[in-house]
Amino acid sequence: MEAVKHLSMTELEAGMEYIHQSPKDNGILRMIVRRPAENEREVIARGELDLSDGLVGDNWRTRDSKHRPDRSANVNTQITVMNSRTIELVAQAEGRWSLAGDQLYVDMDLSHENLPPGARLTIGSAVIEVSADPHTGCRKFSSRFGLDAMKFVNSGEGKRLRLRGINTRVVQGGTIRVGDRVKKVDGGIIE
Repeated sequence: MEAVKHLSMTELEAGMEYIHQSPKDNGILRMIVRRPAENEREVIARGELDLSDGLVGDNWRTRDSKHRPDRSANVNTQITVMNSRTIELVAQAEGRWSLAGDQLYVDMDLSHENLPPGARLTIGSAVIEVSADPHTGCRKFSSRFGLDAMKFVNSGEGKRLRLRGINTRVVQGGTIRVGDRVKKVDGGIIE
C-alpha cells in the first residue's frame, strides 16, 4: 500500500474555494458507509435509515457514548454526515473517505447558516434532522488525515462551515441510495 502524505494547512486552505461551491440545496449523496464493528467499514450503494437503529447494520446503537452519564447511544448523533468536498480534499482518495468514520457523505453546504439545528433533509424516502450537538475532529481523525487536517476542520471557519460534518437523527425511516438528491424540507416531515 502506498504511503499517504498528509496535506499542509496551506494545501488544505487552497481547497476552500472548491468547498465553498457546495450547493445550498439539491445536494447529492455521494457515499454511504456502514460501520458493523469498531474500525470496520462497509461502503454500500443502498441503505435503510431506521428511527431506532439509524443506518441499519451500523453499530451506532451499541457504541458507548462517553458524553452520556449512562454511556447509552445518543439519538442526536445517530447519523453523521460530512461534506464530500471536504473529505475529498482531506483524504486525497475516495478509497480513504470511510476512514473519517461518518455514515453519509454529501455534496451540500452543511454550514450553520444553511442548516441550523432542527433543519430537516430528505434523502431518498428518508428524512433526517440536524442536531445541535457538534461534530468535531478527534485523535483518530488526526492520525488518519494529519494534525493540520484536524486543525483545518476545527478552525473558526471550519466550525462555521461544519467541515468536520454534522450530527443528525432519523425522523422518517426510508431507503437511501448513492446518487440520491439531498433536499432541505420546509415545514416538517414529508409524507
